[in-house]
Amino acid sequence: MSGANSSSLTPGFFILNGVPGLETAHIWISLPFFFMYIIAVVGNCGLIYLIGHEEALHRPMYYFLALLAFTDVTLCSTTVPNMLCIFWFNLKEIKFNACLFQMFFVHMLTAMESGVLMLMALDRYVAICYPLRYAIILTNPVIAKAGFATFLRSVMLIMPFTFLTKRLPYCQGKVIPHTYCDHMSVAKLSCGNFKINAIYGLLAALLIGGFDMFCISVSYTMILRAVVSLSSADARHKAFSTCTSHICAIVITYVPALFTIFTHRFGGKSIPHHVHIIIANLYLMLPPTLNPIVYGVKTKQIREGVIKLFLREKDILAMK
Repeated sequence: MSGANSSSLTPGFFILNGVPGLETAHIWISLPFFFMYIIAVVGNCGLIYLIGHEEALHRPMYYFLALLAFTDVTLCSTTVPNMLCIFWFNLKEIKFNACLFQMFFVHMLTAMESGVLMLMALDRYVAICYPLRYAIILTNPVIAKAGFATFLRSVMLIMPFTFLTKRLPYCQGKVIPHTYCDHMSVAKLSCGNFKINAIYGLLAALLIGGFDMFCISVSYTMILRAVVSLSSADARHKAFSTCTSHICAIVITYVPALFTIFTHRFGGKSIPHHVHIIIANLYLMLPPTLNPIVYGVKTKQIREGVIKLFLREKDILAMK
């Protein structure tokens, strides 16, 4: 194909169609997502601020939590404002390069979230199985290197999505039946062969999600063995209670993701398309919304930090 023909098959923009079949209900659909976004932004930014300012929370577990909070709030911010513009103002047009940009960040941050959950599982493994060496193993430089390695892995494995999608010729229309630019939703508009995109997407999912879930499973198997071997029931309860928030975060993140994957592959015809779209959005919104709540309720140090922060602010206002 000549350069002229290739460029003529590269669209200037796409149309994000929101939730196909439920256009008349867009306003009502937008309301829960709007409130979830507000909770996600306030909750995650509050967690980051609290961990940064409360010295008692300057520990590896909370550094990883701050990284998870930053990833979550950035992830939902790449999709929700655009989604609300579609629902509220009917602003459905998105430039081709902006679509690729959004697609890259959605998938990169999703991969980053999975990687951080894996690092948090390893943190709990070291804390419970090697408590005396915890501070020696997980030093600040090690935490920084682990976070950077997770970020680099996400960028390197997701970057090919952009190039693989950009090379395709597009002649199947410009309407994406989605609220954001998803890799395969964009690729399916191509009149070229996007089999490489599908294969690489599956490979990336296995290299990221499969590897992370394997590491999490191994970590918790070792944690369970260590906890069961403790002689005191109180010690067993105390050791495992430090993991409950993280287990909740894993369930909140991976259950919607696995449900989305399996329904796309095995229930594509039996499940309405608008259900797929809503679940895909919940998959991106549930972790950022619920993680701060779960950690705030289940983690004693965070609850105490919030109380101390409020008392400190109250004292400052009283002094004024």
